[in-house]
Amino acid sequence: MVQQDQDKVLADTERVVGRQALRNNVAAAVALADAVRSTLGPKGLDKLLVGSDGSSLVTNDGVTVLETAKVEHPTAKMLISTSRAQDDEVRDGTTTTVVLTAELLVNALELVDRGVHPTMIASGYRMCGPVIEQTLDEISIPTDDSASLSSVKTSLAGKGDVGLQIILSELAHAAASTTGSGETEHVRVLTERSGSIKDSKLVPGIVLIKARVHREMEMKPNAGRILILDGGMEKRKPEIEASLKITSLGAIDAFHTRDSADLQARVDALKAANIDCLVARDGIEEEAHAMLATAGILAYRRVERPEIEHLCRATGARPIFDVEDIQDEDVGHFTSIREEKWQGVEHTIFEGSQTQGVTVVIRGSTAMRLEEAQRAFDDALGVACQLIREPQLLPGGGATQIALARRLRRHAETIPGREQMAIEGFAAALESIPRILAENAGLNPIDELLRITAAQAENDSAWQGLDVNTGQASDMGKAAITEPLSVTRHAIAGATEAAISVLRIDDVLWAKQDAQEPDWQTDEG
Repeated sequence: MVQQDQDKVLADTERVVGRQALRNNVAAAVALADAVRSTLGPKGLDKLLVGSDGSSLVTNDGVTVLETAKVEHPTAKMLISTSRAQDDEVRDGTTTTVVLTAELLVNALELVDRGVHPTMIASGYRMCGPVIEQTLDEISIPTDDSASLSSVKTSLAGKGDVGLQIILSELAHAAASTTGSGETEHVRVLTERSGSIKDSKLVPGIVLIKARVHREMEMKPNAGRILILDGGMEKRKPEIEASLKITSLGAIDAFHTRDSADLQARVDALKAANIDCLVARDGIEEEAHAMLATAGILAYRRVERPEIEHLCRATGARPIFDVEDIQDEDVGHFTSIREEKWQGVEHTIFEGSQTQGVTVVIRGSTAMRLEEAQRAFDDALGVACQLIREPQLLPGGGATQIALARRLRRHAETIPGREQMAIEGFAAALESIPRILAENAGLNPIDELLRITAAQAENDSAWQGLDVNTGQASDMGKAAITEPLSVTRHAIAGATEAAISVLRIDDVLWAKQDAQEPDWQTDEG
């Protein structure tokens, strides 16, 4: 009975094994890479993405294209996950990761057809890791403020017009430099559908789309103490459900009087702690508004949790649950609080005592323009923060990939086994990046690849790369075409692991129905 059930499950399962499984997986990876290949580089083209609801989006951001596409193949989903990990970690190099993974798999399939076992190929690919790390450390250079800004501008090449690239890269660089933490979470981004992109600005503080709860409350132009309440300041409710029978006419007034006294006690506790501003995640009772204004306390209510986290970073405050349990270490400090009206809407600007809190206001005339600008800014900010954490630069224009390929080919000559062929295949995969850059710029990819390789050998410099604006091989440092070391390192490492994971798959089972637990009924006489 058990054997019959197992046979039935296998009979309802489509199975692809061996070389054919690898071919199918490689085909899926290549199809995915082809979808974003033309977006690579400053001369890359855009994609028009149309949703099922008829909405449209124009972008050349690789991870946006991949996440929007409807993908069913498991290998393609694996590559999209790798691209998403690259985007989450360093905010750039997503297209490079997918293209490089596909090239590694194509070269691996050629070796398999020539009789090299996938395990040997995977071993050869892993041997490339230490060589790549050593080479990247050798050719990278430390960055300064000007070079960092140039690298951020390079990351936006091909995304929007030149004016947008300059404005957003300068804003991202300034925001990252102001916080100095290398964390994108320390920068709050607001989009305003008004004006043009050139009206975007950096505000040294946290901007909330909020107005104070009572107009009689005075603003705080000078330094003060701020308390953040992870809750509300409302009348207390019974912890259990109960019904009360009122027998005296004064009982209701007594309840109201006691509630008012309780609110006043909490306001007095705030005043005793020298609190100048109260920010609550939930509501603040209407009756307490006048009490807080009389006590000289500025108050804001119904502030979302992400905004509270930004305020905590900017002021050094720690959220508490009860105003009657205030500890001095929970209190934050601000330098000023002011309100401004933008397009008829009140905005409050908190300038904190810490530098870990700034707001970038991005403006645009249309919703599509704002979406494009915000995606571009997020990428630029990610690169700028990466350079804060690891201030090392590599040459762009395909120079790094060609330098790595040259080094790997020399290293392959020292490997006696079949891994040598895998290392050469890895080098060839790296050369696909400058080839695609040239192709997307309308240049001959083979001629440009040979030209850059010759230029690096002739000048004995790994910084010779392709300047797609001139179509010539030139020094990427002088041309200010650079990229962060962390972006390239993460892209190569992610592509390598993804390719090896696919190579190790030799059996794909497509179940037409879920495997079910066998029925163990027996005949008992």
